[in-house]
Amino acid sequence: MKRTQADIMLDLMDAKTSLGIEFGSTRIKAVLIDSTYEVIATGTYDWENQLVDGHWTYSLEEILKGLRGSYRQMAAEVFEKYGHVLTKIGSIGISAMMHGFLAFNAADELLTPFRTWRNNNTTQAAEILTEQFQFNIPERWSIAHLYQAILDDENYVNEINFFTTLAGYIHWQLTDKKVLGIGDASGMFPIDSKEKNYRQDYIEKFERLIVKKQYTWQLKDLLPEIRLAGEIAGYLSESGAYLLDPTGQLQAGIPLCPPEGDAGTGMVATNSVAPNTGNISAGTSAFAMIVLENDLKSVHREIDLVTTPSGAAVAMVHTNNCTSEINAWVHLFAEVYQLNGLTLSQDDLYTKLFNQALLGDDDCGNLLTYGYHSGENITKIFEGKPLFIRSADSKFTLANFMKNQIYSAFATMKIGMDLLLEEGITIDHIVGHGGIFKTPGVAQRMLSAALQAPVKLLATAGEGGAWGMAILAAYANQSISSLADFLTNQVFVENQGETLMATPAEIASFQTYTKAYKNCLEVEALASNLMK
Repeated sequence: MKRTQADIMLDLMDAKTSLGIEFGSTRIKAVLIDSTYEVIATGTYDWENQLVDGHWTYSLEEILKGLRGSYRQMAAEVFEKYGHVLTKIGSIGISAMMHGFLAFNAADELLTPFRTWRNNNTTQAAEILTEQFQFNIPERWSIAHLYQAILDDENYVNEINFFTTLAGYIHWQLTDKKVLGIGDASGMFPIDSKEKNYRQDYIEKFERLIVKKQYTWQLKDLLPEIRLAGEIAGYLSESGAYLLDPTGQLQAGIPLCPPEGDAGTGMVATNSVAPNTGNISAGTSAFAMIVLENDLKSVHREIDLVTTPSGAAVAMVHTNNCTSEINAWVHLFAEVYQLNGLTLSQDDLYTKLFNQALLGDDDCGNLLTYGYHSGENITKIFEGKPLFIRSADSKFTLANFMKNQIYSAFATMKIGMDLLLEEGITIDHIVGHGGIFKTPGVAQRMLSAALQAPVKLLATAGEGGAWGMAILAAYANQSISSLADFLTNQVFVENQGETLMATPAEIASFQTYTKAYKNCLEVEALASNLMK
């Protein structure tokens, strides 16, 4: 039953609301939900990472500016829609891009600019740690960043008192608590899913690895404390309330759930936290996550092992690149419109171009794209260079071009997922979420062709991880047996979604594209090495 304005007003006045703020690669989004988990208001703040001294980073000033900006826009929408000034919120949750490296000294001073997941300068560290642990440590993981700094003899390492992720940093600023949700923590250091804590045997191996350095710290003392979904991980402090809302209207004392990574919020937003369920979160980067019933048989450098926000083991295939190249071309097409004095909203332009892709030929007209704005571990490309290739006799039409672009967004993901399927992992269903799925039946159908599996979209797919974070915040304010039960029996009762399965011809089309994609990777590698 649709809620009335009066119903929502009561939730706002009684603080039966939850706020999720997620820091994505290009957009920070705040989502406020009511007691039925429906969106009341949203706020956004656009930002971009910067390449500083060879590292991709965001400044602390920009992080906090984006936090305030997204909150301010959300609060303004609440006032505009409901005439209500936000002073109380039932619960708050912070999520962000996983991995990366934020290191602080005993005076809580940042020792080196924030290094994001996008940096792939940690190859040596990742390889050594993977060999030592016999557990895949990707280049973007926080422990790889720390160990690479040790290998490079960076002069601040002995001063480190604490290191964390972006979500952990923001939560700390809001609550004074140096904690992290287990899902985000699983992208810092390997997790024991039975003990719901960091792998102690690997911590001991790491200490033995660096013993000759004689640092004044031990790794176990540098890592954030782990918290599980459903727990309260701190309360909004006076300074945190002012940081979030400099107008002084928001009151302190609001409970915060454990800060999480965007992988975890993607699982929640798609109701994919139970064994043998999976989801794909597609944006600037892409995550495919399958909740495991059994352990993998062997170590795969292309497959990460992380956890759900409750600590269950998850196999994750991560690609650094997904929609950036599509966005770049759409912006170019928008310029053509503007040059001719035409107006078309961005949403309408995306919809028209995506629908045109459905008219493309099975072979995409012999067009090929590598949307690599950064390197890719799965395909062994160190430094990405966006690349568009076509033969002289290719069928260069808009339909083929757009179909090729969407195929390309999922191609690297498919290469990694094929390895997982070869392990014999069974998947009951895959749920897609993220902006690429906003045009009905296009990216969803093409992803199904890539994975050779049904793909479900939920009504909340467009809200993405910020909504998922708001749901985790709401869960921390309730008492229920499990996160899976909470999602199934409360949040998703009336949201069954729509499932599509690609036809055999569509599956064969994507297989053909993937073969060409693999065959021409050498060209992308050359571009990466030669083009500066």
